Amino acid sequence: MPNAGPERPAEVEQNLNITEFKETIMAEVSNVLEVTTKKQEKLNTGIDADARRKIAEHLSTVLGDTYLLTIKSHLYHWNVVGPLFKSIHDLTEEHYEDLFAAADVIAERIRALGHRAPLKTGDMNIRLELPTPGSSMPNAKEMIEDLVNSHEVISAEMRDIAEYADGQDDLVTADMLTARIAFHEKAAWMLRALISD
Repeated sequence: MPNAGPERPAEVEQNLNITEFKETIMAEVSNVLEVTTKKQEKLNTGIDADARRKIAEHLSTVLGDTYLLTIKSHLYHWNVVGPLFKSIHDLTEEHYEDLFAAADVIAERIRALGHRAPLKTGDMNIRLELPTPGSSMPNAKEMIEDLVNSHEVISAEMRDIAEYADGQDDLVTADMLTARIAFHEKAAWMLRALISD
């Protein structure tokens, strides 16, 4: 008779003690949860394989930068004080929610290009320490200046990648990054407006 899958617990208890049964079940669960994907999949999308690799690598860096900016925006959201509290608190909440959703879109684009989304922080070229101005918690103005700078840097980085992607006929990546650039430029503008005279 072919094996119809795991035996029922009552039958297993006759053959194994409870500890062995649990170990057997956990080994089966572990095998199911062991997920592996190829580093690169073969695709025929009209985009050169080397171009897809380069775009995926750059998008991995953008993904890391997006996560860092998400975290920074969230930390500033929690810790801002002073007369601009409500404005910064509300705006950073909008920003980190958008950034968190964008991380999923960016990772899915990497997968659509036939590459793995980063599994480790090293794959995203990010440092676990968030660079912030000064040695202590920045004040509201410093927070805004820091966020403006972060949005401008990531926007410029995305522009370079979008231009390369467009040149490689990767219109989807170029379009996605164009939308992200629009978000970052608007975010920087709105933040700058909070501290303008």
